[in-house]
Amino acid sequence: MEIIAEIGQNHNGDIKLALELIHYAKESGADSVKFQLFCARTLFPQDNNPWYDYNCKTELSKEQLYLIADECKKVDIEFLASPFDVERVDWLEEIGVKKYKIASRSIEDEKLIKKICKTGKPIIASLGMWEQDDFPNILSDRVDFLYCISKYPTPLNELHLGSVDFTKYSGISDHTLGISATVAALARGARIVEKHFTLDKEMYGPDHSCSITPDELKEIHRFRMEFQQLL
Repeated sequence: MEIIAEIGQNHNGDIKLALELIHYAKESGADSVKFQLFCARTLFPQDNNPWYDYNCKTELSKEQLYLIADECKKVDIEFLASPFDVERVDWLEEIGVKKYKIASRSIEDEKLIKKICKTGKPIIASLGMWEQDDFPNILSDRVDFLYCISKYPTPLNELHLGSVDFTKYSGISDHTLGISATVAALARGARIVEKHFTLDKEMYGPDHSCSITPDELKEIHRFRMEFQQLL
């Protein structure tokens, strides 16, 4: 069972906060931390987007990416990222990532997915914006698909977790409040769980309110450890 703490944009453009989040994630039981790599000007719309300035502020440079990856090595936690363009796949190859995460909004980006597949590395793909019955045809030797509802936050009654087949889905990218859905997914057979991670849910930013804190991450980790003893 793998726990991914998605830092995403929750560093708020502050590299010191990003590094601090890495340490807290490790101490709280996460197996990996995930960041988002994008060019804000091309990925996010400027019109009618109240978060556009924030999106620009949280865009990571290549230099910052190296600092983050080095810090992950120091604390012995896997660095994971969702690249949103082919240039940033090259950045990740230079760093030597072990696997890739494809975000829900990129699930139909054929150019990006083809580039990632060419690396030959395992892929985790969220299906929050995939509207077809069959899974995407991603040409990789190993793809783990995550069940996901792309709504921030996702009401528990809209998750419909009881109907999710975790023999087909490898896990869940959970945007609900709290940890109930994540814990339930682990109990129902999810091998991978991903949650946004923050130090303060009251911080400014679109994802902090539906993120988990270090204490909540510790609870997920504790459940995982105890649940594995029951198997």
